[in-house]
Amino acid sequence: MRRTLTHATLGAALFVAALAVPLSAPAASSASSTARPGCIVSLSPTATETLYAIGAGAQVQAVDKDSNFPTHGLPTKRIDAFNPSVEALLGICRPTAGHPSRKPDLVVISYDANDIAQKLAGLGVPVIQQDAPSTLGGAYHQMLQLGRLTGHLRAAQRLVASLKSRIAADVRSVPKHPASAIRVYYELDPTYYSATSATFVGSLLKALGTTNIADAQSTSADAGYPQLSAEYIVSANPSLIFLADTICCHQSAATVAARPGFAQVSAVVHHRVYALDDDVASRWGPRIGLLMDQLTRAVIQTLAASAATTS
Repeated sequence: MRRTLTHATLGAALFVAALAVPLSAPAASSASSTARPGCIVSLSPTATETLYAIGAGAQVQAVDKDSNFPTHGLPTKRIDAFNPSVEALLGICRPTAGHPSRKPDLVVISYDANDIAQKLAGLGVPVIQQDAPSTLGGAYHQMLQLGRLTGHLRAAQRLVASLKSRIAADVRSVPKHPASAIRVYYELDPTYYSATSATFVGSLLKALGTTNIADAQSTSADAGYPQLSAEYIVSANPSLIFLADTICCHQSAATVAARPGFAQVSAVVHHRVYALDDDVASRWGPRIGLLMDQLTRAVIQTLAASAATTS
């Protein structure tokens, strides 16, 4: 009889490839790595987390308004990343003996609002844009890139190695199971936007051997983030629901159960609706290990409960 791969086995195999990404960083878009920057401005909450995790926090003199981790030690100077001012950025730095200019010598962005990257580059300010990656390998590359640009490459390499080890252990810890065993709905907001397996968080779920109900509803126009309907979610009957809108939108297992038709959904009936921290769930920095731990625990608990029910 021909042997077939389960969803879990295939997902784990794909993840092994991501975990094997070499510890080297790609070149920056317009930033130079010739000297350690003395004044960094981070307009990306994910980049802020990474900069502090690799020991570059002392070089960060301003961050965007959404940066909130680490919870202590962030600079008080804040910039609106969705409406940044060139004038404000040019005068944001505190002159020191090592950095006499008030201009930053590295700005990190994840969204090029107001064409800020081109404007700053034209004024001699190095800018690196790090968009949300769709894979673990992309996230690792960004961490290594920041390490190289800030003079903390070894620390970035250690961070990536630690995350690879932690995530690989999570994947190995999930018992083998058929593809149909766990159907997942991952909620981004209460209007039923979700993330498919083609997205960053979707790749984490796929590695754990889950079937993502959003995949069947995705089109080329939604870039991996389709808006589902309540009727479709109920009919798909997910056995596991993750809520990534608990802080922004105050969603919970109780609010999900109160939606029309949802009281009959398997995940609700069996109390498998898991609340996630919005920030951890939406960023791709040092806390992806924490997110993977949470996803893994929920998958293992769901498998154990299903096994107990059928035994």
